[in-house]
Amino acid sequence: MADILKELIKTLPQGKIDDSAFEGANLVLYTKDKDFFFDNQGTIRAAVKEFKKRIELRPDPSLCLEKEKAEKIIRELIPEEAGLKEFIFDPPRSQVIIHADKPGLVIGRQGELLKDIAAKTFWVAIIRRIPPIRSKLIESIRSVLYEHADDRKKFLDRTGHRIYDGWLRTKKHEWIRLSCLGASRQVGRTCFLLQTPESRILIDCGIDPSEDGAETYPYLDAPEFNISEIDAVVVTHSHLDHSGLIPYLFKYGYQGPIYCTAPTRDIMALLQLDMSEEVRQMVLHTITLDYDEVTDITPDVRLTLYNAGHMLGSSIAHLNIGNGLHNFAYTGDLKYARTNVLEPANTQFPRIETLMMESTYGGRENNMAEQEAEEVMIQIIKETFERGGKVLMPVLGSGRAQEVMVIVERLVREGKVPNAPIYIDGMLWDITAIHTAYPEYLSRNLRQQIFHNESNPFMSDLIKRVGSNKERQQVMLEEGSCLILATSGMLHGGPSVEYLKGLCEGSKHSLVFSCYQPPGSLGQRIRDGDKEMVFAEDGKQRVYKINMTVNRIEITNHSDRRQLMNYIKRCNPQPRKVIIVHGESSRCLDLASSIHKQFRIETVAPKNLEVIRVR
Repeated sequence: MADILKELIKTLPQGKIDDSAFEGANLVLYTKDKDFFFDNQGTIRAAVKEFKKRIELRPDPSLCLEKEKAEKIIRELIPEEAGLKEFIFDPPRSQVIIHADKPGLVIGRQGELLKDIAAKTFWVAIIRRIPPIRSKLIESIRSVLYEHADDRKKFLDRTGHRIYDGWLRTKKHEWIRLSCLGASRQVGRTCFLLQTPESRILIDCGIDPSEDGAETYPYLDAPEFNISEIDAVVVTHSHLDHSGLIPYLFKYGYQGPIYCTAPTRDIMALLQLDMSEEVRQMVLHTITLDYDEVTDITPDVRLTLYNAGHMLGSSIAHLNIGNGLHNFAYTGDLKYARTNVLEPANTQFPRIETLMMESTYGGRENNMAEQEAEEVMIQIIKETFERGGKVLMPVLGSGRAQEVMVIVERLVREGKVPNAPIYIDGMLWDITAIHTAYPEYLSRNLRQQIFHNESNPFMSDLIKRVGSNKERQQVMLEEGSCLILATSGMLHGGPSVEYLKGLCEGSKHSLVFSCYQPPGSLGQRIRDGDKEMVFAEDGKQRVYKINMTVNRIEITNHSDRRQLMNYIKRCNPQPRKVIIVHGESSRCLDLASSIHKQFRIETVAPKNLEVIRVR
């Protein structure tokens, strides 16, 4: 087997490299030669060109200035208005993580300040944004990563060995098969296993929150699934139907990498509700990627994540298999339209032969007038507020809630709806804080509003946090109108059900459904006309009358039928085969049939447990 690090060092000036390591797919070189660190005379750039890998040159840890002295020098270099908050030194990797309010001022023009920090301290500075809204969850995630720096370094090196110990430069013929372990002709428990002779890659591993018992989980008892053989896990986004089972993989012995964006990692950890040991392991084993960043994840598979437009950090996973042999992409949940919070999904790929696409709203009847939906929402809020009522909107933790917050904040600012508080309950606050930590993932218009107009809708005085049951009761009892955003969006428990119990019998209030309601769920029954709901309380059956106005508007972060068809049309290059998943059976079949007829593309809508030979 070729040793890529040894081959790499041979191409560089003799005696200049003192140590080397893998950090996932990245190759890291350490030098004790100060002059070579400052000026390698283009040798690293030439190596990058030859090996086509990300290569980083760092000073050997022995060169790094003492932490206290280094921090003092860095504080003197960086302008006060940058808002420096804390320094976390990572000695094994010669890195210092600097948290600041304004990262751009720490980096300096064309990275000048970073170069000055390296020149005067021999620490390589990594800059992180402090979110304007404080989140204990984000702080917990950062502490897990920094407190286990040695473990993290060993894990990244081990991951690199798995990628490169079988490293070959030549193309070889392979087969590719895809096992559907969930979300096939259904919505929920998304899980797919992609196999080649060399690799076993799990794409998403979620639960079905609307089910109980075995139906909640993917078919991990399928004969081809062996957790000890899984090389990598790719998570497209953080919603529980795509990520809910990820921590349990570590409970049952998985020790490999999880690949996703940084916002996906943070929200995925938050939605698990506690920082258990399995969640800590998940965070420690997550390798975050930016959009459009290419990385090897096994010897024969290269991964790139592209914007999916569905929620903060959601991704289309593009897999280049067998050094160009076949290109496979999975959309995850997709929004092919610009929203108030995010840019539309990416349609441009270097190559793509097979596309696997969601179909949540893929039926013929699923064409939504989104502008009209916003106008309907304005009307509902106006009418409810005018009669002194409250508007309850059950929402998913991330995505739609922030979309509604931005819309309503703008409507109030423009005077289109009366001024009233927007209450966000529980984890919605932390998820909103995560949105403020990663503004680079937001839409162009929203970024401009935040950075240039210094008007962050998530920081509006209208938005109030509800953090306890006592505060929840107060919101329901106090006079006056308000908008309440609460999880769960499907009324499977959580604060939204408590608000529903407290408000449902008041005819002046309104209930607004804006997200998918699974068949048989409480949300679907109420939306379809049920006027009573029964809950077991204190050992007795309590019946609640539903007198509040029930409304349904489609402010969805999924693509509707028209957008899905348009996505295929705009996909460049156009795929040769489309696999339709993540939708009710009739919608999967209908969308597959329509794509085949209109675009003359081979389509398939597999069932759970079916295996597709991709190549």
